[in-house]
Formats: sequence, C-alpha cells, structure tokens
Amino acid sequence: MNETILEIEGLTKVYSGGVKALDGVDLTIRKGEIFALLGPNGAGKTTLIGAVCGLVRPTGGSITAFGHDLAHNWRAARARIGLVPQELSTDMFETVERAVSYSRGLFGHPPDKARIEEILKSLSLYEKRSSQIRELSGGMKRRVLIAKALAHEPELLFLDEPTAGVDVELRKGMWEQIAALRERGTTIILTTHYIEEAELMADRVGIIRAGRILMVDNKDAMMQRMGTTEAVITLSEPLPQLPETITQFPVTLSEDGRELCYRGGDGSGSGSEEVAVLTKALIAAGIDYRGIDVHDSSLEDIFVDLLSAEEAA
Repeated sequence: MNETILEIEGLTKVYSGGVKALDGVDLTIRKGEIFALLGPNGAGKTTLIGAVCGLVRPTGGSITAFGHDLAHNWRAARARIGLVPQELSTDMFETVERAVSYSRGLFGHPPDKARIEEILKSLSLYEKRSSQIRELSGGMKRRVLIAKALAHEPELLFLDEPTAGVDVELRKGMWEQIAALRERGTTIILTTHYIEEAELMADRVGIIRAGRILMVDNKDAMMQRMGTTEAVITLSEPLPQLPETITQFPVTLSEDGRELCYRGGDGSGSGSEEVAVLTKALIAAGIDYRGIDVHDSSLEDIFVDLLSAEEAA
C-alpha cells in the first residue's frame, strides 16, 4: 500500500455569518498519486486547499502532512507543499526568471540557477525568462505560477483549476507536464471544472458538494460501479407497445412509439453486450430499426448524476 502523506480528519471551516465552507471533511492522500477533487462552484475545493496550505485557518478537525500536525508544526510540512492558485497572483513587472528564483528563496532554498533553468525549460518558459510577466499571454502566466510552485521542489503539489482560461492546445500541453511531474514522484491534488482532465489523468477521484465529501474512489472502480450504457434505437415503424420478449430488457418506449431507450449495464462494457442481445431480440420479434446510438457513461455523467441525486435527496 502506498504511503499516506496527507491525512485530513473532521475538517470544518465556518466563516463569519455562519457560512459553513467545510463540513467534517475526511480525506487521505497517498504518495505518488494524482487525486482529482471535483465539485461545483462554492463546494469548498479552494477552502480545503487553503486549509492545507496555511492560507485558511480551520474551525475544527485536524490536518497531518508528512507526519506533522499542521496546527502545531505547519512550517516543516508547508516547505514540502507547493500551490498553484486559481487566481493569478504575482508581481506583473517582475521578470519570469526572477519571480521563480524568488519563490525558491522564500522556502529557504539556496539559489540554484540550473534547477530554475530546468523548470523553465520543462514549462516552455525559458525563451521568456527575461520577459516581464505582464507581457505574457494568459496561458504563459499560468505556467509561471506552476514554475513558482515547483521552485522549492515540493513533494505534494496542489493545482487549483490549473487550466482555467487556457485554450485547448495549451491545456493538453499542461496535461503532459502534470503527467511528467507525477513521473518524477510528485504527488498531485487537482481541482478542475474540466472533468475530462480528471478522467484522463487521475488515479482517484473525490466529489465534494456543500463542504462535504460525497464520494472518494479509484477512478476506474467508480466508473465501473456507477457507469451505465445508454442506447437510443430508432424504429423503422412506430410500435403501440413492446412485446413481452423485449420488456425483459431495461428499456422504455417513447410516447410516439418511434424510439426505444435502453439504460443498463455498468462501466465494464456489459451494457454494450446487452444492447447487442437486445437488437437480436428485436429482429427475432420482427421489429425493424433504422438507427442506433450507443453511449457509455463518462466521469462527467457520473458526476452530474451524483450531484442531481444529492440535490433530490
């Protein structure tokens, strides 16, 4: 079992006015993994990150990082944690190289020109090292934030919406950079609105809403357990009702009798297999169809369904 490097227990944060941003959060992060924290705006993602990084003082609960209780020895743990914030927050008139070097010094590390050069090259910033940050594009500015967070060589890196406002091409480039960081042994906690990012990169996924963790699981296990297959079969002729041989399948007939809707199976592919059996049963029953559209659940489908169920509860 992978080593636990971050343990959060019963974490709460209540702001003045009674707004509860975190409501008894329990979370364990393992060394070397990419963990994606998903949730709607206002769910508590940024507050949770702020609590671990020393930017938000919790109301209750405990945070242990690298064996240190953050309530009593936060400096020792914080030196091993990096943060790429959601908002651009840096001196816009500083050059790229000086800004990154300064961040390294903030954590007590001696100057290391070779290491700074390596970071800038890995993020395609080296050619811009002498440019003022204000002169850079939005995507490049976000890369500077990542470079600043990496300057003191953290073992645990928080990425709070790292690709917000970044175009598709730059976003894919950042995915590659995040994967490379994990290859070097960095543990990454990622919050994102682009659920495809979590589906592509994360080992485990947590879903948070209204300050509470609704679910934490291995991504593949979550998709297999909660995933489904949906199929819409367009019939050649409308049906007044379904024959008994078809009602044994998880299907519904549209009001006009022209479409048969299937929803079943799981993320292992069993639904697609059952759809194939269904189409054979239709043919055996003398029911012709002229089109079929099959869709397996994505992580986004599961995320939306889970939040909808929570709201309805």
